[in-house]
Amino acid sequence: MASLKTVLYLGVCLSAWVITSAEENIPKADNVRWVSVDFKTVLHWTIEPSNYTYTVYYAGKEDNWRQTFNCIQMSATECDLSNDVKMNNTYNVKIQTVPANEYDDYGDDLAEYPDSYSPPFNPFRETNISAVKFTVAAVDENRVNVTITDPLSGIHEGEKQLSLRDILKSELKYKISYYKFGSTRKRDFISNSSTAEVSQLDSGQSYCFMVAAFIPTRPKISQHGAWSAQWCTPGDESSLGAWVGAVVILLTVLVIIVLVTVLCCKCCRQKNLSQSSTPV
Repeated sequence: MASLKTVLYLGVCLSAWVITSAEENIPKADNVRWVSVDFKTVLHWTIEPSNYTYTVYYAGKEDNWRQTFNCIQMSATECDLSNDVKMNNTYNVKIQTVPANEYDDYGDDLAEYPDSYSPPFNPFRETNISAVKFTVAAVDENRVNVTITDPLSGIHEGEKQLSLRDILKSELKYKISYYKFGSTRKRDFISNSSTAEVSQLDSGQSYCFMVAAFIPTRPKISQHGAWSAQWCTPGDESSLGAWVGAVVILLTVLVIIVLVTVLCCKCCRQKNLSQSSTPV
């Protein structure tokens, strides 16, 4: 009886060793990472050349694993999940190594093959927001209108490509940063919509503007999108002439100071030399 238990124990150990050795020789997906910009969400990984393929499964919090049908038995190293992970949810992904000649709709017969897991990802809280485009138009001498184009997202509903406004709705705001030309003091203005009026500007002065998407409901590290290119309004020619005149006057004063200093030093040097050369 004892010898039978020993044989069974050895058989179990040998089977476990064979399975473990086989799994170690099966190439797994490595370096699994998310890359997401404007809700265009793509999973990337690296693999070693082999005869194996890879199938991607995803699951939201408290959801069951589901296949993404664009990423079954792939030899590629990326999977576009934009239309699969489009809800305000935290998602996990597993990438299963699959022999090229085996496949099961539910993966039940492939449980012995290894999986690689992604870090959790929530597109609503973590997708990067690209720089926006905007225009500035004068209302009067002291006010301008800033008109912002809502960026398009990577999500489609039918034939329509959704904008960030379609997805984030009232959560999407814009931060407008502006300053007077020649000044280092910046001011910020938060707009709840894609249009904003900036007032209390100095008449005749040139102002420079930059805009970024702003989502205050996100964690602080991901609240801001990328800043736009800078847009500067023209100032009055008289103001420009005043700047140029001030610069010319300043340079003239500096030149005079330098010349007077040099002449005084030269005179003092000559006086000291003449005194030292006079015989006692």
